[in-house]
Amino acid sequence: MNKELADFFNTDLQFIHGVGPVLAAKFNDVLGGRRVLDFLLHVPSYVRPRDILDSIMMAQNGDTVTISVMVKSHKSGGVFKGRRRPTQIMCVDKFAAPLTIQFFNVKFLDYWTEKLPVGQWRIVSGKIDFNGNKGAVINHPEFIELPENASKIPTHQAIYPSGEGLTQKTFSNVRDQIFNILHERVISHITDDRMLEFLDTLEHVHFPETNEDLAPNGKYIPKLAYCELLAHQSAIAINKRARIEQKNKRVVRAKKHDLIDKFYDILPFALTNAQQRTIDEIFADFNKPAPMMRLVQGDVGSGKTMVAMAAAVKMAETGAQTVLLAPTDTLAQQHFAKLQPMCDKLGLVCEILTGRDKGVPRREKLISLKSGRTKIAVGTHALFSEDVEYKDLGLVIIDEQHRFGVVQRTAMCAKGNNPDMLALSATPIPRTLSMTVYGDMDISIIDEKPAGRIPIKTTKLPIARTDALIARISAQVQNGAKVFWVCPLVEESEISDMTAAQSRYEELKKHFAGTGLCHGQMDKKMRDKVMDEFADVNSNMRVLVSTTVIEVGIDVPSATIMVIENAERFGLAALHQLRGRVGRGNSQSYCILLYGNNVSPDGLKRLDVLCETDDGFVIAEQDAMMRGAGELLGTRQSGWIQYHFVDYREHRDLFKLAQNAVLNNNDEMWSANLRQIFDCSTVAGA
Repeated sequence: MNKELADFFNTDLQFIHGVGPVLAAKFNDVLGGRRVLDFLLHVPSYVRPRDILDSIMMAQNGDTVTISVMVKSHKSGGVFKGRRRPTQIMCVDKFAAPLTIQFFNVKFLDYWTEKLPVGQWRIVSGKIDFNGNKGAVINHPEFIELPENASKIPTHQAIYPSGEGLTQKTFSNVRDQIFNILHERVISHITDDRMLEFLDTLEHVHFPETNEDLAPNGKYIPKLAYCELLAHQSAIAINKRARIEQKNKRVVRAKKHDLIDKFYDILPFALTNAQQRTIDEIFADFNKPAPMMRLVQGDVGSGKTMVAMAAAVKMAETGAQTVLLAPTDTLAQQHFAKLQPMCDKLGLVCEILTGRDKGVPRREKLISLKSGRTKIAVGTHALFSEDVEYKDLGLVIIDEQHRFGVVQRTAMCAKGNNPDMLALSATPIPRTLSMTVYGDMDISIIDEKPAGRIPIKTTKLPIARTDALIARISAQVQNGAKVFWVCPLVEESEISDMTAAQSRYEELKKHFAGTGLCHGQMDKKMRDKVMDEFADVNSNMRVLVSTTVIEVGIDVPSATIMVIENAERFGLAALHQLRGRVGRGNSQSYCILLYGNNVSPDGLKRLDVLCETDDGFVIAEQDAMMRGAGELLGTRQSGWIQYHFVDYREHRDLFKLAQNAVLNNNDEMWSANLRQIFDCSTVAGA
């Protein structure tokens, strides 16, 4: 890439005029980075027209307007009888229609009176409200300009996705600064016509004239989507090439023990055909000259852990070590509880290492890992801490692989000599996208559930029927059932009608003596204690009210009822994961989706999908079609690559075009430049 362009793209936003370190930190929270490049890839959501009116009386309530007004008087704000009163600027338009401009920050009266002096004309622009006796009101206008500077107020304003402490004016000011620098100092050094076209397209979406300019099927976004997909496919090709170049560099280990047949003998159940097929694929990888890089995709409850255990046992036959890396303490503890008894029967030492381990117990575990005595280590980020050493790390298994960044996966693999890597994902993605998103990895799909699993019965109910639902659940609880009750918020909010976990907990306590509460704002030890009590089959806790902290990795076989309030507010992937917390035993389980009064048609459609199928891959396909990859891929619950411009519904054909371009070595240099621009070296498995 052109050096001047690369240097500018990587410039910290704090060095852009008018930003500084404080605003740069706020941009970082919204953009996920604080470089100029991060800003450029964060495009507006829509265009807001600012109608220029001659008179206030031409406006409708809620309109965003631009109008010329004469300042008539100032009314100082302050605190009166404990209530804060706004500073008010009384104005009239050219037809003497009154307009009140209000500011609620009383500390800056002098600033506003200087900005809007009595007897002077000013151009103001903002959202207008017709507020009863007060008449027309604009609260905190976004623009205040002298009449001769009216051109500074845009007739069409690009509205960016924003966050706390960042106004739309701040976004537009920074955008203007960035593109001014591009034109004055950078673009003149670029000779590549395709790069110039890319920058021109990027400029059009940052300065849109209509919403069509930002449409996923319009003139500009598909161009940027193709560039991004091409960059991603280039990164995949580079990673795959690097794996091939590692050929013959892996450690070839001879078999020293016979363990795998013993493993099959101690299994309390028969493996499914899909599990056995996946295990065979992994074992075949162990015999190849290049390190394994395989992703195992399996639905909730499909048996991925036993596949991982088989791989670890096969590696132990050579005397090498395996680590199973989990994203949370709770999930690591659950894996250890499952695997350690099996390891005892096989004569393998299995240890768990997490951030909780301190002092002498930790030192003893580190010694055992370094000596090679520990053959299987289960844990969290602690497994790749600087002081952790392995004698011969042969296999790295990463559970919930999307919860770990590339740097973390690299740090873990660096503990061995080109170890094999097996990634597990319980979040299915559409089969049509598997090779596109994970093209640098071999993929195994476990598409069967273990025999004997009873399908979960899923129904949807209006939230108005909650009392009747509680009555029905009471009978089940008296017969020993355990219930998850999931709410989308911790506390009640004035700006949301979503039910809070705290208030639902207080309500359910009146009906069920054994009711617990669990949410992410609780102290971790207290949260774990509540979860452990709920999981205990002998515990009196029968109902657990929770937020989505239970979405992944909570295994309570005795839980048979899942209630999800305001289910229409969740994505399909999250709902499917939550539903998967029940149905893990041998009893019939139920999932009840409670929807609110203001549910949209799309919200009901999502719930219908859940009621009709429990196939995670079908659900993922529907999720992608309903929400689009641009929204879906970057969400916490999906774990896919975060695209900036790609919409799965609109750009499906571009995926294949980008793949073909890379496979045919078209525009190789151009692809390499794009890869740097989009920083796609961080694709899954890189």
